[in-house]
Amino acid sequence: MPARAAVPAPRRILVVEDDTGIRTLLDTALRLSGYEVSSVATGRDALVEATRFSPALLILDVMLPDVDGFELTRSLRTAGVTTPVLFLTARTDLDDRLAGLRAGGDDYVGKPFSIDEVLLRIGAVLRRTDPDGEDGRNGAVGEVLRYADLELDEAAHEVSRAGTYIALSPTEFKLLAFLMANAGRVVTKPMILERVWGYDFAGDARIIETYVKYLRRKIDAIDPPLIHTERGVGYCLRLPRGHRPGTGG
Repeated sequence: MPARAAVPAPRRILVVEDDTGIRTLLDTALRLSGYEVSSVATGRDALVEATRFSPALLILDVMLPDVDGFELTRSLRTAGVTTPVLFLTARTDLDDRLAGLRAGGDDYVGKPFSIDEVLLRIGAVLRRTDPDGEDGRNGAVGEVLRYADLELDEAAHEVSRAGTYIALSPTEFKLLAFLMANAGRVVTKPMILERVWGYDFAGDARIIETYVKYLRRKIDAIDPPLIHTERGVGYCLRLPRGHRPGTGG
């Protein structure tokens, strides 16, 4: 009798929502869609459950009773938790959305929402942040990419510059991998949206500017700066003109 193919384990999602009705709705819909779900109502419980449950994704209400969802995300990122975060928020103006992304979130859904929209956003976030899935580039998964003193290890999901470890969120990591794979070449915003966020991304294209800003703060904290804006065209990872590439360049 031929051996049966292994059935992949369901992806785990942690729902953090203090409204009982919304929490129950999300829990039920996600389970019916094949996910393994854990649900909590407070930020304090979320910090504990994020470690115990090891989710592939957090669905996080911004307005929690004990802590702001943005602050909770910053705490998780500071603690080294890189699990992608999908915010649920009634605060849908651009400034609030960008504040969530600056805190380390990966996407957002405005309240009131439809379950279909939530499921689509979950699928999009998991596809672009899954280190075991397609990396969205023309290259093999598991490479070690190097440029000047910058190194990105896809298999270990680690980035370092001049030997110093740099913590990145999953989306920051994927954006940097795309820039490094195209080092010396200008990549446009449409190219980045296609390769990093995917065609199904329904958010504002200005998210790219925000994430490039994040990367600059982390990557270019060490001189010389490597991430450059080509005005009216896009972005390029390269040494400043006049600098010669070092090891790995």
